[in-house]
Amino acid sequence: MDNQQHNNDTELHTGYNDLAQVEVSIQSAEKMVGSATMSLDPEAMDHAERAISNARSLLNDAKSAGTGLDTDFLQNCEMTLSQCEHQLSEARK
Repeated sequence: MDNQQHNNDTELHTGYNDLAQVEVSIQSAEKMVGSATMSLDPEAMDHAERAISNARSLLNDAKSAGTGLDTDFLQNCEMTLSQCEHQLSEARK
């Protein structure tokens, strides 16, 4: 029984790490988008686009892992990424 408990702890810890990684990647994408849209530098915009894509990929991985993850948190992540994408596409016009 002790071994089973240990496995559950590992899963919970991994789920938390996944969420933390998603959050950090989204914050990074937000900063890159902000910087790129202020400078209007095409290369910075490309980097920001990749950062958004990477963050969305991590978010989708976390969603599909579905270890009882906080749905409000996931919805907020989704909304933030959508806002980043919109901001970036507006700046490219």
